[in-house]
Amino acid sequence: MATTSPLTDFTTGPAPIPSAAAKAGTRDPRLDFFRGIAMYIILVAHIPGNAWTGWIPARFGFSDATEIFVFCSGMASAIAFGGSFARKGWWLGTARVAFRVWQVYWAHICLFFFVAMTMAALDGMGVFEKNYVASLNLGRFFSDPLSQMVGIFTLTYVPNYFDILPMYLVVLAMMPLFMLAARGHVALVAVLSVTIWACANAGLLALPAEPWSEREWFFNPFGWQLLFFTGFAFMIGWLPAPPVSRGLILLAAAFVVLSAPIGSWKVFSWINAGAPALGEDLRSVWSGIDGFQKATGFNLRGKTDFGIFRYVHFLSLAYLAWVAVGADGWRLRAVAQGDAGRGATGLLAVITKVGQQSLAVFVFSMALARILGFVLDQIGRSPVNWALVNLGGFALITLCAYTAAWFKAAPWRGK
Repeated sequence: MATTSPLTDFTTGPAPIPSAAAKAGTRDPRLDFFRGIAMYIILVAHIPGNAWTGWIPARFGFSDATEIFVFCSGMASAIAFGGSFARKGWWLGTARVAFRVWQVYWAHICLFFFVAMTMAALDGMGVFEKNYVASLNLGRFFSDPLSQMVGIFTLTYVPNYFDILPMYLVVLAMMPLFMLAARGHVALVAVLSVTIWACANAGLLALPAEPWSEREWFFNPFGWQLLFFTGFAFMIGWLPAPPVSRGLILLAAAFVVLSAPIGSWKVFSWINAGAPALGEDLRSVWSGIDGFQKATGFNLRGKTDFGIFRYVHFLSLAYLAWVAVGADGWRLRAVAQGDAGRGATGLLAVITKVGQQSLAVFVFSMALARILGFVLDQIGRSPVNWALVNLGGFALITLCAYTAAWFKAAPWRGK
C-alpha cells in the first residue's frame, strides 16, 4: 500500500469555496469547531482571578480568542446572510441583517442588566468584603442611573467587559454597505475595508465609550471589521482559498514563533530570564514599536483598533489550522464519523455544538464568568479550586449549548 505524508495530503489542495448562495443553510464543521474552542477560551479569560488565563492563546502571541470569534462570525455571516442577498436582493438581505442586529442588541442589553443586577445583589447582602459593583467599574451607573440608562440603551455608554457585542452589532450593520460596494466590483470592498481600518488605526474613527471621559470602545468596530470581512470574503468567494504549500506553512509558522517574544510579555519574560542579552535586544524592539506608534499615531499591535500585527498573526494561525483540518474540514468530518475513536468523536461533537450556539453560549458565559469569580472569592484560589471552577464552567456552557439547540429545534411542534 502506498503511503503519503501529511504534507502530501495537504498539497492535494482544498476544494474551491462555493458562493454564499450555494452554501446557505449548510454547516461548516471548521466554523463550528473553532468557534466552540473560542467559547471555552473566552470563559477562561473572563473569570476574575483565574490562573488558567495564564495559558490562553493571548499569552503567547498577538491574537487571541476574540480574533477567532470575529473571523468565524464573518465566515458564518457569509453563509447565513450571503444567500439572502443573492436570492432575495439587497433590500431583503439588509432586512435580515437588521433583524440579527436587533437580536444582538437586546442580547447586549439583557447581559448588562443581568450582570449589573447580580453584582448589586451580592453587594446588597452586605456580608462580602469585596465591592462587586466597583470591580466592574459600574459605580457611576448606580450613582447616576438617570443619565447612564440613556447611555446604555443608545450605546454611548459601553462599560468595559460589555464591549464585544456592541462591536459585533456595528460590524454586522456595515454588511449592507459592503454588499452594495460588491455590486460595483469586489475590489471596492477591499478598498473600503482597508480604508476604514486605516482610519481607525490612525485615530480618525472611534466611538465614545462614556460621556465623562475620552475613552473609546475597547473594541473599535471600524478596526475589527477588517477581520470580520476577511472571513466573510473567504467564505462568500470574494477571496480565493490560499494555496497549500510547504513554503507558506513554514512562513506562517515562522511568524507565529518568531513574533511571540514581542507579542507576549509572558514569552518575553521567559527569554529575558534565561538570556538577558537577548532580552535587552527584544526590549529595544518593543521600544521601537512604541516609538513608531507615538511618532506616527498609527497602531501596530493594539487590541482596541486591531493593529496590523494582530491581523498578520491571526491569519498565520488560521492558515496553519486550515491546513491541519484539511480541505473542507475533511479531517474533522472523519473524526465526526467515528474514524478516530469514540472518545475523540464525543469531544468533537461537544465542541461543535458549543460553536453552533455561539451567541447564546457567549452571553451565558459572560454572565457565568462573574459568578464563577465570586465562587473563587469564597472558596479560595488554589490549583484544585481553579480546576473545579473552570471545568465546572465548561460543563455549564456545554449544557447551555445543548439547551439552546433543543429550544431552537422546537420539539413541541411535532413531526
